[in-house]
Amino acid sequence: MTDRAYRKIVNSWAMYDWANSAFMATVVTVMFPYFHRQMATNAGLSKETATAYLAYTNAIALLVAAVLSPVLGAISDHTGGRKRYLGFFMGLGVLATALMVFLGPTAYLWGALLFILAAIGFAGAEVFYESLLPHIATKGDIDQVSARGYALGYLGGGTLLVLNALWFVKPNWFGMPDSDSAVRAAFASVAVWWTVFSIPLFRHVPEPPRVRMTRESLGAVRAGFGRLAQTMRHVTRYRQLLLFLVAFWIYNDGIGTIIKMAFSYGEEMGIPDKHMALAVIMTQFIGFPCAFGFGRLARRLGTKPSILVGVGVYVPICIVGYFMTSAHFYLFYVLAFMVGLVQGGTQALSRSLYGAMVPRSRTTEFFGFFSTSSKFAGLFGLLLFGAIGQAKGSSHASILSVIAFFVVGGLLLALVKEKEGIRVAREEDAAAVSLEVGQ
Repeated sequence: MTDRAYRKIVNSWAMYDWANSAFMATVVTVMFPYFHRQMATNAGLSKETATAYLAYTNAIALLVAAVLSPVLGAISDHTGGRKRYLGFFMGLGVLATALMVFLGPTAYLWGALLFILAAIGFAGAEVFYESLLPHIATKGDIDQVSARGYALGYLGGGTLLVLNALWFVKPNWFGMPDSDSAVRAAFASVAVWWTVFSIPLFRHVPEPPRVRMTRESLGAVRAGFGRLAQTMRHVTRYRQLLLFLVAFWIYNDGIGTIIKMAFSYGEEMGIPDKHMALAVIMTQFIGFPCAFGFGRLARRLGTKPSILVGVGVYVPICIVGYFMTSAHFYLFYVLAFMVGLVQGGTQALSRSLYGAMVPRSRTTEFFGFFSTSSKFAGLFGLLLFGAIGQAKGSSHASILSVIAFFVVGGLLLALVKEKEGIRVAREEDAAAVSLEVGQ
């Protein structure tokens, strides 16, 4: 393969991050939290209860996606067609997002249902998207390719969010009657954006070969469930991979909780909507160069030490968030800057480190397990955030509780011997090739 052809495949793969990050930046982080609060308060709920309900809605979405992901990942390894499964889940996410345009002013339950469906679509597609990474990246380039995806995600999500935020803050400039109309228009724009910019992946990224299995006559669904059980047994054979997974479950739970609850937390603290929208935009555009920067940092420090740097920064982020009030709204900008520095890079390098320690013959299966297990773990941060907020009548205590996820996750990550984990995966790949040649 020529260098030009390789770069075309890599860039086409990374463009899906540009496409689907619009959902995370506009819908998950800004517009749906605002719209959900409006619908919930119109229906008579308090601000604290609305924040807690949003946390529970995110938790339900994670739970459903967690149950589905590994089975479908195992099925796609058996039958092939990663891109076909990616397209199905992407279509679900796009459709549910588009239908949010028609929500009524008090329909917070219907809104929660559509959000859950859209989040399931996003998460399901992400499993198959990420499973393509070890197949398209050359040896030694996986950190940079993963970082490129996250960087383009920040730039793409931020670009659309700028337009959506302008609609939201100044709807009359665009012929819209009010902010609620602007939010509905933003939902529609995300659906279109997500669809259009996914096209390069489907056109230019090659479909990896399916894994050869014995007893091909088994039905795909039965094989999928069988391989899920095998995955759970296999993961325990990779000690360093398992230790990394546990660490990732914990610290990524903290990252996910901050991403999903930041806007609602700011609203509860009395931060004006326009300041929160601008701060989220700042996060996106700071995150773009910093995601690339983490790829370069990994070359100098190593992948694991670079992740530890990112995880460590989240501790002061939580502390700053605790002291934020409406009188100290500028702290929201400080938080946005700090999150932008480390969020994309930390997650990109986590993805690439996991990919390096996974046997290539089981990429979708293991990435399905990666996605699923982290989603199950991710329930605890959201449920804890919502429960503490409801019990205390404020989410101040909730934000402090998130620190524990970064401290414990970082300590466990420090124990991972990544070179040993990579060696074990490559030995299994070599054994699989020898077995196939012998057949």
